[in-house]
Amino acid sequence: MTADRRADHEVASAGPPTGVDFGTARSPRRPLTWVTAAFVLILAAQLVHMLFTNPNFEWNTVARYMLSASILKGVGTTLLLTLVAMLIGIVLGGVLVVFRMSENLVLRFLASGYIWVFRGTPQLVQLIFWFNVGLLMPVIGLGIPFGPVFVSAEANSLITPMLAAIVGLGLHEAAYQAEIYRGGLLSVDEGQLEAAKALGMKPTRMFFKIQLPQAMRFIVPPTFSAIIGMTKGTSLVMVIGGAELLFSVQEIYSQTFQTVPLLIVASLWYLVITTLLNGVQFFIERHYGRGASRGGSASMIGRYLDRRSGLRLLAETRRSEA
Repeated sequence: MTADRRADHEVASAGPPTGVDFGTARSPRRPLTWVTAAFVLILAAQLVHMLFTNPNFEWNTVARYMLSASILKGVGTTLLLTLVAMLIGIVLGGVLVVFRMSENLVLRFLASGYIWVFRGTPQLVQLIFWFNVGLLMPVIGLGIPFGPVFVSAEANSLITPMLAAIVGLGLHEAAYQAEIYRGGLLSVDEGQLEAAKALGMKPTRMFFKIQLPQAMRFIVPPTFSAIIGMTKGTSLVMVIGGAELLFSVQEIYSQTFQTVPLLIVASLWYLVITTLLNGVQFFIERHYGRGASRGGSASMIGRYLDRRSGLRLLAETRRSEA
């Protein structure tokens, strides 16, 4: 027995110190935490008092414009931009991560270059670039590469603020989404994939039965963070004339000069949208977290084998009965 083990054995065999009554033991007092909590409560009470007593907030104006037609139209445009841009980002990000993790050197280089460019340049710069792409290509055509053009149109008439916003937001998001996918897939233990290959599972079945369910626990939280960020990031579209929520608010307060209450209206709507997204995220995370709560991802192969064994036993029982 080493010296460390001998010391541990002596401590364990000695038992509790004599003369100590553990029934009357109390947690140590921490007065600093109570002082900090009291200070924070005072600040919170002061903030609430200011919100309800300061007339400059103009809560009656906030209530009047919350459900106005122009504001609701801006909210609808914001939701539409978020939905379409995220769909582009999710689908294109999936293609990029396949290229990024491919054994083909050319595909890996192209995907890495795309991610490098679109993650390395500001989103606002990309929006302005796509809105002014007509300066680079006055005519946009569709046809055979280096061959005849079948359909063409002027870029200035084709690239509207809405289209430029969708393209700019979607292509920018795809680069981030690809990295989210890659991080989730790399989190799966390689041993499980090797075990699945040893069982003779096809790559597609292995991906959907073993790899993806475990990776989703790491993909869902950052993806919903990206969706929430996209919802707020649509406010950048105002720079190129997109009629989203903040643009609608700006149009109103530029005429009424009620800047603060109209900005509160926009903030409240953003909070409503993000709160709903947080609720959806909670239920999706709980769905994909059920496997972890029943023993973690390490039992995924075991559960798959149990199902196969159960089905095989049921088939043999039916054959014997027949």
